[in-house]
Amino acid sequence: MPSSAENDISAGEQALGQLDYDAAYKHFDKATKADPTNAVAFFGKAEAALGVPKVEPDEILGLYKKAIDLDGENPQFRDALASFCVDLGRFNDAEEQYNAAAKLDEENAPFYWSEFAIQYARKAPLKMEQFLDDKTRDMIRQKALTYALRALGIEKEDAKRIL
Repeated sequence: MPSSAENDISAGEQALGQLDYDAAYKHFDKATKADPTNAVAFFGKAEAALGVPKVEPDEILGLYKKAIDLDGENPQFRDALASFCVDLGRFNDAEEQYNAAAKLDEENAPFYWSEFAIQYARKAPLKMEQFLDDKTRDMIRQKALTYALRALGIEKEDAKRIL
């Protein structure tokens, strides 16, 4: 027989699947209270919170981090936190989490690195707009390109030669 937390997680996942973020958030919140050691409950609450305007970004960060504290071996948790950090303009944190996900899930590492490369290249110039000079633009492009090459398994010297 499923526990109360498991029932709430299941209901939360169903609500999330229907894009009913408020209901999902409430179910996951109940699950975190019923079982404060359940990483999936905290992760689900973070995911649902993305669609609940009243939930502050710092609270969402805390929920993702709690899920990771409870289950640090789940690359999905780190990937989601990394993506959220990019949205917040916290690029160093995002880079750290994408690399951690890649280390945990080596088979899919190129996907994490390519996601970081593309998201960083697209969003860093917008977040750094007030500081965006040629040097900063080149720094952003260099980091994004470094991760794109890593995702493709191509060394910098080989890329230069090929191009």
